[in-house]
Amino acid sequence: MVPPLWRPGKPSYDAFVDHLDLAGSFPTYLPWPLGPGWQVADFAVVGGATPVATLTLVSGSTDLDGPVEVIVVAEEAGVGLGARCAGTIGADPGPEAGAGPPTARVRVGAQQVSLWPVSTWPSAGGAPADTAATAPVAPAEELLWTRSVLVGEAEGRWLWLIFRPASAVLMLRDDWILRDVSALGPSLVELPFGGYAGDW
Repeated sequence: MVPPLWRPGKPSYDAFVDHLDLAGSFPTYLPWPLGPGWQVADFAVVGGATPVATLTLVSGSTDLDGPVEVIVVAEEAGVGLGARCAGTIGADPGPEAGAGPPTARVRVGAQQVSLWPVSTWPSAGGAPADTAATAPVAPAEELLWTRSVLVGEAEGRWLWLIFRPASAVLMLRDDWILRDVSALGPSLVELPFGGYAGDW
């Protein structure tokens, strides 16, 4: 049986409170702090009484890439939400995750999480979906169709980071922090919500 997926009709503070209530103790990660002009554009929970995955999507812009989306998925093995967003085969990342030295690291709480690039299938529209943590050579109009996918393991669960366009993965050169906002409390009022949630 496929577990149900809950996704808000529109991102808002109230909807995010509902999301956190449904997720319970399952972590919901956001890049922290959100930079100026960045906002939470989408979020989701998989599972009914027992959550097995969460997703957040933040959108903003960078000087190098223009509009950028970052999707963060935390999930138990075998769920497949991260693979759905990334455009990979199978529910889990496969042998690429953990092969060789990691491409990047992010901090999740007190833990440094190593991340590896995962190959993706070409995306809709015929433009290439990126497979590695380097920027593709593609016309500007195709960059919106490209993505970089990195996968690691945090607290015994898969952690997926999907960057669109693919070149936006270079943001990880900074000291990135992912924060579990499930227990953040009143500080959530400061989170900006809105923007366009791309297809995933």
